[in-house]
Amino acid sequence: MGLDGDNEDVSDSERLSRQPSEASLYATEEEEEEAHLQLGPKCSIKEHLEKDKFEERWKEQLLGSVDVNSVGETIEPDVKILNLTILCPGRPDIVLQIPEGANPKGVWFTLKEGTHYRLRFSIQVNNNIVSGLRYTNTVWKTGLKVDSSKEMLGTFSPQAEPFEHEMPEETTPSGIFARGSYSAKTKFIDDDNKCYLEINYTFGIQKEWAN
Repeated sequence: MGLDGDNEDVSDSERLSRQPSEASLYATEEEEEEAHLQLGPKCSIKEHLEKDKFEERWKEQLLGSVDVNSVGETIEPDVKILNLTILCPGRPDIVLQIPEGANPKGVWFTLKEGTHYRLRFSIQVNNNIVSGLRYTNTVWKTGLKVDSSKEMLGTFSPQAEPFEHEMPEETTPSGIFARGSYSAKTKFIDDDNKCYLEINYTFGIQKEWAN
């Protein structure tokens, strides 16, 4: 989800567009292709750990205390998005578990108009390093696309505990035309364009918080 409603001097359709944060990544196709071409061949964690000693500092920063015996020689990382949490000041956290099949039925959540919020993802990485994991999100209202965003999350090595990644603050739009039901598609993709999660869902924006 990604709607920002801070600007009151624009049209209703423009009001629904998310204002990108400085942390957002808007890469052109050429930039993404160049980044993809610069990637080296994949190798397992065991091969990373066996590389020359001049790479020890890099290995320590990226691999940390990875137990090579637990990951073996697997090349492909195993990445799971465990849940999505919506953080709103003064409100209980809204923790959304990813359902089996990745497509929640009905309205997944509802927010009050004009609410400041942050998204936090819980990410479990096993087997190998995942490089350049990014989040993409597209939102529609009454069949019209009103928001499209992309955010680089980073590169993650396998570890026993899930990673917690918090997004920049956003604000839900407000006004009579902003209220109602929205549909959205969210993806988590790495540098090789491998998709680890694609989730389609519906959410609502209303005048007040539900009781």
